[in-house]
Amino acid sequence: MTHYLDFEKPLAEIEGKAEELRAMARANDEMDIEAEAAALDRKAADLLKDLYKKLTPWRKCQVARHPDRPHCRDYIDALFTEFTPLAGDRKFSDDDAVMGGLARFDDRPVVVLGHEKGNDTQSRIQRNFGMARPEGYRKAVRLMEMADRFDLPVITLVDTPGAYPGKGAEERGQSEAIARATEKCLQIGVPLVSVIIGEGGSGGAVAFATANRVAMLEHSVYSVISPEGCASILWKDAEKMREAAEALRMTAQDLHKLGVADRIISEPLGGAHRDPQVTIAAVKATLLSMLDELSGSKRKALVQDRRNKFLSMGSKGLAA
Repeated sequence: MTHYLDFEKPLAEIEGKAEELRAMARANDEMDIEAEAAALDRKAADLLKDLYKKLTPWRKCQVARHPDRPHCRDYIDALFTEFTPLAGDRKFSDDDAVMGGLARFDDRPVVVLGHEKGNDTQSRIQRNFGMARPEGYRKAVRLMEMADRFDLPVITLVDTPGAYPGKGAEERGQSEAIARATEKCLQIGVPLVSVIIGEGGSGGAVAFATANRVAMLEHSVYSVISPEGCASILWKDAEKMREAAEALRMTAQDLHKLGVADRIISEPLGGAHRDPQVTIAAVKATLLSMLDELSGSKRKALVQDRRNKFLSMGSKGLAA
């Protein structure tokens, strides 16, 4: 069943009518409604094009959160072979919100890390909706140290509303764990590339995306806080999330202008969820290109490149 966003309701009506006609035709062989259904398909295609021609930041945020977007597990299953998941932070426990392990990408050994939100009610609860706890970030540090020791490139797939703000997480040092993961990203002497595949929320995302190269899917978002959280703080009204989304400059297009994102990966018309395979293929091509750019670089050069990138971040596009 297709999940439609609020602004897609007119599209839902047209596509629903086309499906109803085809269902009636399947039930009655004598009915010939293909011409009418095809006309509705054309109307739906035109409307989809209009809706996605120039999405507002808030609508992009909605698309980035779409439950049917490909998630970290989908990318790992499609793009990586010999994936061997590694669990636990060797201090407290494992965190199901963070997936990571050894794998082969285009037949080269790598370490892959990512936030996993889950794809149904049970898995979303198990994965804590992609909100990592301290042990998730400490697991990431452990895997990055392993990658550094064995000279393996690191690929991170970011998709989180933010780090989990619960009482237990704070008691176990959430802020310190995020800071250590961010620090480790800056220290390792191997190529580190990151793709924002959905939401890049707050320090929970930065801890995985402090990379040599950062790419964003066309309708992904990356921000210090969610629009709802920003609106609650600034205006004491979460319903002002549309204004907050505009002010935060959280879209891939804005962040590319500011130098936060190095590349924008095009999505199929209607978002990544409309054609996951095309999206996954585009992400693969971008990852290969980014890794090729960094291959052959010496350890000190990779570390310095990363530091320079983040020290200069935001210095361009400020007047835009």
